[in-house]
Parts: sequence; C-alpha cells; structure tokens
Amino acid sequence: MTDTPAKPNAKFTPRVFSGIQPSGNLTLGNYLGALKRFAAKQDEGVETIYCLVDLHAITVWQEPEALKRQTREAAAAFIASGVDPSKSILFNQSQVSAHAEMAWLLNCVARLGWMNRMTQFKDKVAGKNAENASLGLYAYPSLMAADILVYHATMVPVGEDQKQHVELTRDIAAKFNHDYGTEFFPSPEPLIEGTATRVMSLKDGTKKMSKSDPADASRINLTDDADTIAKKFKRAVSDPEPLPESAEGLTGRAEAKNLVNIYAALADVTQEQVLAEFGGKGWGVFKPALADLAVAKLSPISTEMARLRDDPAEIDRILGRGAEQARAIAQPILERAKDIMGMVRSL
Repeated sequence: MTDTPAKPNAKFTPRVFSGIQPSGNLTLGNYLGALKRFAAKQDEGVETIYCLVDLHAITVWQEPEALKRQTREAAAAFIASGVDPSKSILFNQSQVSAHAEMAWLLNCVARLGWMNRMTQFKDKVAGKNAENASLGLYAYPSLMAADILVYHATMVPVGEDQKQHVELTRDIAAKFNHDYGTEFFPSPEPLIEGTATRVMSLKDGTKKMSKSDPADASRINLTDDADTIAKKFKRAVSDPEPLPESAEGLTGRAEAKNLVNIYAALADVTQEQVLAEFGGKGWGVFKPALADLAVAKLSPISTEMARLRDDPAEIDRILGRGAEQARAIAQPILERAKDIMGMVRSL
C-alpha cells in the first residue's frame, strides 16, 4: 500500500464513526466489543455517529423481510445498550445515499492490489467458489472506507479483526490527498480498547464468539433471558485448574482467559482485579459469580430491547431522524470531494 505519510487530524472535528451489520442475533461479544464502548464515547466530548450497515449486509443474500426485522432489532440493541439518539446520530446506511456515492469515488482511488490483500474476503470465500461471490463482497472494504471518510471521522472503534479495514481507509485517504494535492480527508485512527474487545466462544476459547455459530450455547445472545444467560455461563467450557492469582497464569488457558476477560469487561475492572478476588478459587465459585454479574448487566438490555421491538414505528422514526442528521454532515463532504475530482455540478 502507499507509503504517503498520513496527514495530521488537528484541523478536523473530533468525530467517531462505527457500524454493525444488521444480520440478527447480536451477542455479548457485540455488546462488550462495540455497543458498550459506543455508549461510553457519547460523553467524551466528541461527535458520535453510529450506523446499521445494511448495504454491507446485502453483499451476501438477505431475505428482505428478515433484513428489515434485523435492522430494527439491531437499532433496539443500540438504544437498549445506552446509545442515546439525542446524543449520537443513529441511522441505517441505506437511508444516506452519500455512502454509496462516496464508495464509487473511492473505488477509483483504491488499488486492486490493496483489495487482494484484504484477509476478510479470503476468509469468507475460503473453501468456496470465489467466482460466485458478489462484487459487493469483494469491494466491501472500499465501502467501509467511504462510510468513515464521508463524515471526516477521525476515530473508528473496531475489534482487532477490523483493524486492517481502517488501515486501508487511511491508505485510501492518503492517496486521494496525494493525488489531488489536498489535505481533504483525515487519517482516521482505529480505537481498540478495553479488556474484552474480542470475546471468544463459551465452547472454544480459541474461536471468536459468533452469532452465526450453529451451537447456541457458544454465545450469549442479547435477547437471552436471565435463566438462559445463567445456564450458559455455568456450562461454559473451562479447565481443571483453579483460577491463577496473576494474569501471567492465564497464558495457554484460552477458556479461563476468556471468562476472566468477560467478567472484567462487565464489571469495568482489570484482569488483575478479577484475579485478586478469585485467584486460587475454583470454577464452582467463579462461574456462578460471573453468571450473576452477566444477568445483572444484560437482563435490563434484553428487557428494553423487547419493549422497543414492540414499537417498530418508533424505531423507524429514530432511524429517520438520524439519517437526516447524517445527510447534513455527509452531503457537503461528498460534494466537495466531487469538486476536488473535477466533476461539474449545479450550484
């Protein structure tokens, strides 16, 4: 990728952008790795823009009615997790056409070699006939760059597995700025923070917790009730040894590390603080404590989600208002990008 040095972001409004695909069944991993962090960012003195990326979702086949339902459910999860539509802009991507328009402009800046090195496409088509994958799936990273740059976002909360996409966004921004002799786009920073930014499966601590895992017991769904949450944690895979008294003792113990990280993230404490309390104790003590903590934190979210899902019209109103706010930021940036590239438009 380009070696053009990144431009400083000092002249840009501090602005956070991030999004989640509305593919249904959001999990504890989505909450700890994204939603909880999104809510916290609202009170840090930066603009926060959060998006349900339904254009990304259709890079693979989606049943239309299911996509609508899942988009509303994901919006409910954002709000129930603390994302306040009066503090943050919350909308679904397809309502703001500037995303798609900016994606085409950036498709013409991004290099084919860069796209070929993106690991997520390779992972998604592994063992399949890549020729049958949609062009949208291949160009997904360029659309993600457009999502970020169309708002001049300076910070992007992501999990470790998405960091490569933000790095690509920085390369595309730098190449655009270099090619057109401008400092128009910022160089967004990936924000990877927190104890459990990558939550692992409750059945296999070496695999990421996934909403697509066929084993429901491998994850905590945000729609799970209190009894289900408690049962899943009490049956989570661990190991025969008691908890260590220091973080170094978690090395090579994937399941133990995952459960400690989940407790730490839910309680807003460090690994060390968890182990100071539970070090030397067995799983018969720790798992019930973790289950009780998870129920206390997650049950109010599942209850609020259920209430919101019963009023889809209100969710649609919230997303519509958010889209209006998003367009007000994105459209001038898109039009200025067109001007820079030499496109004629009426004023």
